[in-house]
Amino acid sequence: MKVRYFTIPNLLTLSNLLCGSLAVVSALEGDLVRVFWLVMLSALCDFLDGFAARLLNQYSALGVQLDSLADMVSFGLVPSMVSFSILRTLEFGGECGAWCYVAFIVVLFSALRLARFNIDESQHEEFLGLPTPACSIFFVATGWMFDKGLLPNIDAVWYAVSAVVMATLLIVPVRMFSFKFKSFGWRGNELRFMFVILAVVAFAIWQVKVVPTVIVAYILISLVRHLLAKRVKE
Repeated sequence: MKVRYFTIPNLLTLSNLLCGSLAVVSALEGDLVRVFWLVMLSALCDFLDGFAARLLNQYSALGVQLDSLADMVSFGLVPSMVSFSILRTLEFGGECGAWCYVAFIVVLFSALRLARFNIDESQHEEFLGLPTPACSIFFVATGWMFDKGLLPNIDAVWYAVSAVVMATLLIVPVRMFSFKFKSFGWRGNELRFMFVILAVVAFAIWQVKVVPTVIVAYILISLVRHLLAKRVKE
């Protein structure tokens, strides 16, 4: 079997992995602001690799596996490292305790999420469960806010619970809309365009502080959409 390693989509996927690896280093160093921007670059590369594959017709089995391996670092390990860092600071002032290790439920459930995605043929147009990039962005955005001192009243128990909830959402059988544009026409992409436009406007006004709210809004809209679709089928 002939394998092409260095196609444009694969190079973008490797860029995603590189940014994720650097984000892990930044999390270990305690620079959660840098982690946020590195993960945002990872997310951009993750979007562009699929877009480039469709545009250039360079789909490959290698690319599919490589994408999941990169996502495992950028969107699985990184949010766990951020959560671990925050919990360690909140509960133990820099020391590790039992609560800290709750953070790693995110990377464990991300592995399950990504493995299922690779074998599930029903997730080409929408996702089953919360996408790992959305989960990761939620945590790295809260990490940015924590590093900036914008979460003065945050509680370790609440944060640990949020890690469990977000991790569980990764594997729940709930359909969530994707941002995979097959075309750039309005028809068929109404929800995607409206959400992206509102998210960009909100980010322009409130900047990083609004990002966790945007992720929660994405989850709630997807849940309502899933329940309505289920009711119509019944």
